Amino acid sequence: MRPATLTGDLLDRLRARVTAESGGTYTSTAVFSGGELATLPESAIPDVHTAFERAARARQAWTATPVAQRLAVFRRFHDLLLRERDTVLDLIQAETGKARRDAFEELCEPLLVTSHYLRKAPKLLAPRRRAGLMPGVITATELRVPKGVVGIISPWNYPFTLALGDLIPALMAGNAVVLMPDRQTALSPLYGADLLYQAGLPDGLLQVVLGDGPTVGGAVVDTCDYIGFTGSTRTGTLIAERAAARLVGCSLELGGKNPMVILDDVAVAATAKHAVRACFANAGQLCISIERVYVHDSIYDAFAEAFVAETAKLTLRAGFDYHADMGSLTSQRALKTVSEHVDDARAKGATVLVGGRPRPDLGPYFYEPTVLADVTPEMLPHAAETFGPVVSLYPYATDDEAVALANQTDYGLNASVFGRDRTRATGVAARLRAGTVNVNDGYASAYGSIDAPMGGMGVSGLGRRHGAEGLLKYTEAQTVGTQRVALLDPPKWLPYGLYTRVMAASLRLMRRLGIR
Repeated sequence: MRPATLTGDLLDRLRARVTAESGGTYTSTAVFSGGELATLPESAIPDVHTAFERAARARQAWTATPVAQRLAVFRRFHDLLLRERDTVLDLIQAETGKARRDAFEELCEPLLVTSHYLRKAPKLLAPRRRAGLMPGVITATELRVPKGVVGIISPWNYPFTLALGDLIPALMAGNAVVLMPDRQTALSPLYGADLLYQAGLPDGLLQVVLGDGPTVGGAVVDTCDYIGFTGSTRTGTLIAERAAARLVGCSLELGGKNPMVILDDVAVAATAKHAVRACFANAGQLCISIERVYVHDSIYDAFAEAFVAETAKLTLRAGFDYHADMGSLTSQRALKTVSEHVDDARAKGATVLVGGRPRPDLGPYFYEPTVLADVTPEMLPHAAETFGPVVSLYPYATDDEAVALANQTDYGLNASVFGRDRTRATGVAARLRAGTVNVNDGYASAYGSIDAPMGGMGVSGLGRRHGAEGLLKYTEAQTVGTQRVALLDPPKWLPYGLYTRVMAASLRLMRRLGIR
């Protein structure tokens, strides 16, 4: 099932964007049908080195380009992306199998990131006066120096968002980028790169390599000046170790087992509808998707009934239109994991309230949205990340118990609290150990607020995307201190002991005056 927008000419253009001279190729899968989607070049380790060399050469002029001129490229890119949005959506759907409404949500994040940093980057990247050691005598200026060539390794679940949303601020900050998207989902990020070049990005500044993670991804990690990675906690830990060995910085957005707490004062029917979206967007293949729902025991039965009814209404369908509520899983591997988690829970005594089976009649990787109850610690979906359309319901008695249960995990990526009393709900939210917490929403309120940082606590990652840090992490802070008059050594005629007393008195006076 291949979209009409993926023409031979477009595919040739995207292939040409890959740095791969070794001659190898591979074929990605059309997820809706399981057939062949596209044959693409495959990079080898020498290609990674070539990509970094080309990017480093292109970076020199780009770093010297004034920020305002750099940003002009991204204004044009924003317009192009809106104009070509249908092609982007088609490519995302073809290679991931997600519903078109989820693909549109994916399109929006790079647009929001671009427009946000178009407004904020001039001030964030500008030289900043800092208080000097001695007012009027010594000045200090903070400069923001690009890291160099940034490596971005992006995953398969949101291939367009998580590639473009990270590489755009890296480029704006004056860096070059070598991007390694997942092999299965390379078309949409390649198209994003193509649109950036159409918008006027200098030739060679953004390189794309394709290959297996351990080999090609390892070469990216071992060569870059900074690494950004989104993916599993296991792989992120390995990347952090390799980056640390070279004293290279990294930003890692990793796994999650995200909780939702439903307080006893909610409107049950409306909350159930919100919870369905929070749990089953992109068939649950979302790092910030909810997999654990804690419901006050006074409303547990009513909520479970409403939630199951809303889940059962979801329309599963393969198609390049907006008729499906939920699409397919992306691979046989994802389907296997989801099936294993549900089957393990069922075999050990959990109750399947709705769903719980694959749907090969719809496509090779479809699985029904599934709600479980009576899940206990020995069952796979209790603590392990399922990363699919599976959620477990748990009752609780007090707010303190709900907080304790929600925090009973090594992960800390995203969380959610629903309550009619927003002051109370916000108070509960502040006690949850997660990088983003949403009140009366599942994930979009925090993630979509681009001015605020987003990232994980615990084993859910290091660093933040979005906010000031989402741009400045791609730079080094450099301080330039300038002394106007020689001051730090006493004149020859002044004994050093007397000099120290004068300096001590000056420090005391400056503190009292609030100068230093």
